[in-house]
Amino acid sequence: MLKKQKELAQRQVKHQDDLLTTYENALSWYQTNKKLLTNIGIALVVIVAGGWFYLNNQRQGNEKAALEFAKVFSFYDNGQYQLAMNGVPERNVRGLQAIVNDYGSTGNGNLARFYLANCYYNLGEYDKALAEYEDADLPTELLEASRLAGMAACYEVKGNFADAAKYFERAGKASSNDPNTPEYLANAARNYAKSGNKEQAIELYKYIKKEHASSAVAREAERYIDELRG
Repeated sequence: MLKKQKELAQRQVKHQDDLLTTYENALSWYQTNKKLLTNIGIALVVIVAGGWFYLNNQRQGNEKAALEFAKVFSFYDNGQYQLAMNGVPERNVRGLQAIVNDYGSTGNGNLARFYLANCYYNLGEYDKALAEYEDADLPTELLEASRLAGMAACYEVKGNFADAAKYFERAGKASSNDPNTPEYLANAARNYAKSGNKEQAIELYKYIKKEHASSAVAREAERYIDELRG
């Protein structure tokens, strides 16, 4: 019995020594690396604070962009594209260009960019329109299809029929419920034909007949196919 008590006491002492050694080692490591830990802590605070500041600014910017966009949209809707771009400062209405400059990284800022691109296109400034379409980041399939179709239209009017066909086809396959899909695909087929790729044009018309049989384009597809085959 005495022997067992002695062994138990020795084990307890050893355990306490081990705990003391671990504590001393941890304390020594902390003292050595205290500056590093402080710097890491400061860095984490800066990162967290910076992230919060960025997200908060994005949210506020998105709300401001929505308010500014609502004020100027009526000019766009009425076909007053220059006014929509420039705004009416004396009436405290900022233009799409100013909204894009200030809030272009937000969701509503990107929507303003898309409409700015439409303005450029309607005013015949196709290179500027193309640049804005390329930079727009839109949240829905329907808007994305419109953006791609806008790019395609710019390429077509510039005489780049191969790229026009490619982007019209992408627009036609970007959304499963876009009523403009058959028209986009027909535009793609037309541009494939203009670029000399008649076989691809024929395949697209066949696709329209099969997948969009009730559309007006499908009813004309066979005639287009016959024309392409000569």
